[in-house]
Amino acid sequence: MFAENALELIREMKRSPDVLPPYNEDRIRKVLEEMKILFQDNQADVAATVSGERSRYAAVQLRHTALERNKRCLLAYCYNRLRIITEMRWEFGSILPADIKNNLSESELESFRQYNRILARYMQSIGDDKGLDLTQYRKPPKSLNIQVKCVTDYGEFEMNDGTVITLKKNTQHFLPRSQCEHLILQGILEHITS
Repeated sequence: MFAENALELIREMKRSPDVLPPYNEDRIRKVLEEMKILFQDNQADVAATVSGERSRYAAVQLRHTALERNKRCLLAYCYNRLRIITEMRWEFGSILPADIKNNLSESELESFRQYNRILARYMQSIGDDKGLDLTQYRKPPKSLNIQVKCVTDYGEFEMNDGTVITLKKNTQHFLPRSQCEHLILQGILEHITS
């Protein structure tokens, strides 16, 4: 049956929509070999059809349709794999876990590296001098201010508007998220969720 291997690639991706299965190089090679054979058979029959033999016209159409279907399936397989790979960049960061890395082909690894470089260059170009880390929060914050608790004695902290607050251990403050995020990451403040 034509395009059976290509259809199996699509089924493989559908079975695990959010998990990246190992790159199926053998099946892709079989699909490409089938396409090569179909194309060669079509070339021979097209030459006969041009010379006036009309009986092979239906076979040419059928093989051409199979070629188009194989191509669409291969493109869908590659596109969905790349879509999952780019989502993993946002989920895992710039370094993939080893078990996921083993499921990628060499060209997919190169695409991941290029996507990393493009994203890093873009994040450096926006925001302040340091850039803006777009991967820090995948969902927008519900409010601009958050309730925090001081874990250690920090001393005075000057806000962007010039207000100075004293951060002592076990004190709670309601501060702008953007100004206290770095203190949360350093372990000085702790975000209190209600």
